[in-house]
Formats: sequence, C-alpha cells, structure tokens
Amino acid sequence: MKVNFIQWPDLFDFFGASMEYTVKSGSPEKQRIGCVVAAVYAPRTLSAAAKTLDKASGGLISNLVRRGELEGDLGGILLLHNVENTLCDRVLLIGCGKEKEIDTRAFRTINSTMAATLKSSGTTEVASFLTEIPVRRRSLAWKIQQSIEAIDETLYTFNQLKSEQTPPRRPLRKFVFSVSGRGQLTEGEEAVRRGMAISTGIKLTKDLANLPGNICTPDYLAQQAITMQKQFPKTRVSVLDEKEIESLGMGAFMSVTRGSRQDGKMITIEYKGGDRKQQPIVLVGKGVTFDSGGISLKPGAAMDEMKYDMCGAASVLGAVSACAELLLPVNIVGIIPTVENMPDGIASKPGDIVTSMSGQTIEILNTDAEGRLILCDALTYAEKFDPDVVIDIATLTGACVVALGAHPAGLLGNHKPLIHDLLKAGKSSGDRCWELPLWDDYQEQLDSNFADMANIGGKGAGTITAACFLSRFAKKYHWAHLDIAGVAWKSGKEKGATGRPVSLLVQYILQRLSDHNK
Repeated sequence: MKVNFIQWPDLFDFFGASMEYTVKSGSPEKQRIGCVVAAVYAPRTLSAAAKTLDKASGGLISNLVRRGELEGDLGGILLLHNVENTLCDRVLLIGCGKEKEIDTRAFRTINSTMAATLKSSGTTEVASFLTEIPVRRRSLAWKIQQSIEAIDETLYTFNQLKSEQTPPRRPLRKFVFSVSGRGQLTEGEEAVRRGMAISTGIKLTKDLANLPGNICTPDYLAQQAITMQKQFPKTRVSVLDEKEIESLGMGAFMSVTRGSRQDGKMITIEYKGGDRKQQPIVLVGKGVTFDSGGISLKPGAAMDEMKYDMCGAASVLGAVSACAELLLPVNIVGIIPTVENMPDGIASKPGDIVTSMSGQTIEILNTDAEGRLILCDALTYAEKFDPDVVIDIATLTGACVVALGAHPAGLLGNHKPLIHDLLKAGKSSGDRCWELPLWDDYQEQLDSNFADMANIGGKGAGTITAACFLSRFAKKYHWAHLDIAGVAWKSGKEKGATGRPVSLLVQYILQRLSDHNK
C-alpha cells in the first residue's frame, strides 16, 4: 500500500526577510550608512573609492596600508571605525589581489569575504564601491549580479528544522551598490532585479535539496510546484499520478517507483511568457527524492546524501521561478519525473526487462542506474510540447565526479550550437560546464543480448554511456544533458546544496533573448 509521509508547509513559508538591494551614485565619504566598502589592490594600491576616503581622512588609509596593515592580497580585510570626515560608522577595506588579474572566481571571493566580514561585524546597512573593480570584459550589470549571488550564498543558512533557531544578532538588511553616475542607475537597477531573481531561485533550489527525504517526497515536490503556480500567474502546473503515468506506457519510470511506498509523480510546469506560437525551452530535472540504490543497494557510508538525488528537479523549479519572477518573454516547460528508489519486495531486480514510453526495451542490469530510467520516459514525454531545445539536468553518475571533480558540470548533447551556448552561459555566469564526447563509439557498450539496450555500459566512460542511453530517447529534437553529480552539493563540514546550475540555466535563457533581440 502506498502512503504519504508527514506533510510540511509550503517551502515558501520558510523564506525569511530577504536583503534589500539598491543602487545609488555618490561619493564614499558622504554615505550616511553603517559601513562603506572599498577595494585595495596588491601591492598596497588604493582603489578610487579608497583614495577618496583616504583624502577625506587626512591620509589615514594610506598610512595604514604603508605600515602593512593591509597588503591588498586577495581575501585580506581591514575594518576601520569612526574614520574622520566621513559620515559612515565603519570603513571596510577588502584586499582584491593584483588589479589586472581579477577574474570571475576572484571577484566572487572578494564579495564573499566582504559578506562574511559584515555578517560577523553586526553591520545592518552597507554601501559597496566594489562595483568599480575592473574585471576584464565584464559589465557593471554582470558585477552587480555576481555580487548578489556571492553575498546571498555567503549569508545562506538552513536551520528551519532545528528545534532552536538563533537568528543573527544584527542581520545585514540593506545593501547599496555604488555607481559612478546617474547614467548608470537604470542599468544597475535592472541588474539588481535580475540578480535577486536568480539568487531567490538558487535559494529555492538549495532549500528543496537540503530537506530530508521524509519531508521532500515526490508529493511534496508536486505541492511546491502548485504553490509556484499560485505565485506566478503565467505558470500552469499539471501533475500525473502513477495510474496516469502507467497508462502512457512509461514502463521505465514505473520500474523505479514500484519499490517505494511513496507514489511517483510526473510534474509539468509551463511558463508562458512568450508568443503563443513560440516553441518552448524544455528543462527536464531528475527528481529522485531518495536513492537507496534499490536492490543494487548502495554502501551505507554517506547514503544520507542521496537525498540530493533530486537536485536536478530542484534546479528546474529554481530556474523557472527566476524566469517567472523576471517576466521573461519566453516559453519554458519544466518536466520533473520524481520518485523514490527503494529495495522493496516488489522492486525491480537486476535482469528485469521493461518497455519505455518510446517502445524501446531496457534490460535493467543495475537498479542504482535509476535516474536514466525515469529521465528516458520524461524525454519521450517532452516531445508533446514541440520543443525548440531540451536540456535535462541530473545528478546522474559518480563517474562525472571522478572525471571533473566539483568544479564544472558535465555537458553532452546532440546539437553543437546548443552545446556552445551552454558553455558560453556557464563561463559568463561562473556556473561552468565542460563538454564530454558523445561519440557513436560508446553506444555499443549498451548492447544487451535480451533487450534493445542495457541501462549501464560497464566500467569505462560511465558519464558518457549514461548520456548515450539518454540520447536514444532524444532524437526528435535538439538536446543537451547536464550531469551535475559533482556540483549539486558539498560534502563534509560544509555539507549542503549549492543551487547549481540555476545561474547557468537562467543565463542561457537571458543570452538567447539577447541574441534574438540583436
């Protein structure tokens, strides 16, 4: 008998008061605010804002820097109180490294360092002049968006399920980005709007992923999608239950969910911001809310982290919510196949053969290769939406972690322009991916003596053969696959979801809109 576990309120009820981000032009010494932030470059070189503050204070900052209080190395800090001839309570100087060597990673580190320092200092209102930091080929808008993401990431906490919650003594509530003149205000304000929407989408993704498997069930994910529909009028949600899923012939999907007492769901979120005739971008997110491995049981060590096997689904919800918040003129369809993978008495067994929605048969050699089984039916289901492109996002293979570690997501696909655009979006957003080959040479590893294909391809090239498997169900449209197994969460002391690849997906969509308008 199928049962539902304990139900919790909508995740949106967990959201605390968000940071207020604004844009303003003005001189640093005239900011009547809790703290002003300025940059110092290596070796011991003041930024324009730091020079202005130094002049107002009669050379205080240059004297401190000259004495070695701050070298300007990346991540260095110097917090000053009651600086003479300034209207702010504090001045925070941030070391940025060599001025001509600041890249995306360094810029995010600078902002993260700033946010962590401000959090511990008890400052509630800040004016930042870090927007003047030169980052090669990056605009003011880019710097503001990246700053918001880095700040919110640093300040993020997930303690909603603790019996005692200790809020920050004096939380940071207002953040002002300084721009050089009134002519930059419009660009800055739009960047703030985009940055906040993306950051909120990332937070939603993190919160969903960090919930335990007894709360974040397939039914819970469906509830959150329905809540999004209430929040964003241009979205429409439909949820297929197991009876409907089975009637559509999704035998691969059903082979995974049959071992769980939690009903599997096929969730569809349609955001209709574009013209009625515009083909949609389809995002397919793997939603295994807990993955025990099924009969091919995983080792016990770190199995708790298998609650993160739904990060693909969470990222789809996060990306769609960000686009809906921005009212982007584009049509998007989010498809979330969501199940638990459990070792019940009626669970699928190694050697079982099932028929997918496409009609292709699959020999299940390993029940822990379940993600591709629910995704393949979702990819076939995507055909009904006549997609322009389809991108699936999945914590699919441990092999991807071995190949690429925790920095880029793995990227494979059947359409070179789509691959190129995703690589470009990853580089721009800082949420990077790396292309792996999808050559026909690897397809034979999926050969089966008894079915059209096996669900695994042996020890070698596990990430590639998993994508080869999916490619057999994505022949009717342009398709890309993002394997996020190495980037979706962190282990160890900093265990928690990262919210990736929401930033990448939204940047890809923004990029498409920009290219279309040229």
